[in-house]
Amino acid sequence: MPSPTLILVHGAWGGAWCWRDFRAVLDRHGIMSLAVDLPSSRFDADPSTGLGEDAAAVVHLSRTVAGPIVLVGHSYGGVVVAEAAPSINELERLAYVAALVPLPGQNATATSREVRVKTLLDEAMEVDGEYLRLNPEIAARALYGECDAVTTKWATEQLSIQTIASFRSPRTSVDPDVPSRYIMCTHDHAIDPELQVVMASRCDETRSIPSDHSPSLSHPDVLFDALMG
Repeated sequence: MPSPTLILVHGAWGGAWCWRDFRAVLDRHGIMSLAVDLPSSRFDADPSTGLGEDAAAVVHLSRTVAGPIVLVGHSYGGVVVAEAAPSINELERLAYVAALVPLPGQNATATSREVRVKTLLDEAMEVDGEYLRLNPEIAARALYGECDAVTTKWATEQLSIQTIASFRSPRTSVDPDVPSRYIMCTHDHAIDPELQVVMASRCDETRSIPSDHSPSLSHPDVLFDALMG
């Protein structure tokens, strides 16, 4: 049986670029990967763009893969992974990295409020009409607290907008019959570790790593071991 291809799904305000350093580790180990750009995070996103369009982008990308697939969702990307999973051919397993894992019928906003702890990410959010933007200075601390200065500056400059509709769109899918693993980031200032405990309880197994919210950039080798070990 061929080795699975990892499809990597970034969080809100991000892009395929979020996985730059982690994909380099996967390449080093000979593991195939693809990273999606979610429509709701594009600077030219229509304000109505929501979870359905994001999940469709993941499904569309999966159709280019021959063989088994592992879906990996980070942060808001966990909601997208949960929505898309039943439509992925040859889905082998799911992985969530410091991610939201909504129940059927839940949206990202409701899921994030299951534990009422204010984070640096909450402080960074700024409403701009039908979009959310991030204050760059606060976002750098919320998302990239353990990255080196060069990486933090680079990543913060890439941050986009996010449609409010994407957070308000409910999950319509059911849970697929595949194993799931949750990677907790214990130094996270975006998705609080207390909330991650609740999210992890919805998965089959849990691994914890001492990382900020973005281990794909700050600790890519540690993330590799947690995901693939």
